[in-house]
Amino acid sequence: MVIKERILDHPGSFYVYRLHELKMGSLCSNNGFHLLKEFLDEVFQKSPDDYFRAGPRSSSLKFKMNHDIIEVRGHEVSALAKYGLLQNQERFKDNHSRVQMFMLEHDANTVAMEVPIWLYDTELEGYHELFGSDLPLSGHIDVLRVDDDKVWIWDYKPHASKEKYASTQVFFYSLMMSKRTGIPLDHFRCGYFDDSYAYLFKPELDVLPKNATLKIFS
Repeated sequence: MVIKERILDHPGSFYVYRLHELKMGSLCSNNGFHLLKEFLDEVFQKSPDDYFRAGPRSSSLKFKMNHDIIEVRGHEVSALAKYGLLQNQERFKDNHSRVQMFMLEHDANTVAMEVPIWLYDTELEGYHELFGSDLPLSGHIDVLRVDDDKVWIWDYKPHASKEKYASTQVFFYSLMMSKRTGIPLDHFRCGYFDDSYAYLFKPELDVLPKNATLKIFS
């Protein structure tokens, strides 16, 4: 089986974590991203489902961060979204699945979708003040790509230009994945997109609100 999948028993929606094993193997074998492959494989064997039933969710964060965001019209991920919405119209009921599955099946750089991810309170100074909880922050990455020796965290937003907090959500996805894999944050790039526009940025540690400072582990 080229695409491996696991149904996640997480509240709020119906999540199916999928991994394209062939692309994962080829894209992560020679660039030091074997740690990413190891984590993605491990999630099939064990995932802390309880983390997703309580505690803060990345998709619910409602504060802005000062990212240097680049708006791109006609980005390749937007083109992929457009094709996915058309080709998978009858196959899936929701636009997220239409876009995600098209990218996983047809895009050479997309390796996984609906990736479960989490962050512990001990991995972020000021965690309680920022999230109002000591329970793990959790979320699901819409689309994970490996491109130009970077791990790209992408979130599909049907009306991307109207989003206020999407960059905050995707930033924490990249931070969570960095912590779970041990891959430095500098090796990640972030974005959110629809079928017309994409918004790209580099995740930076100094854009957190002033009442929270990241604890950087050696």
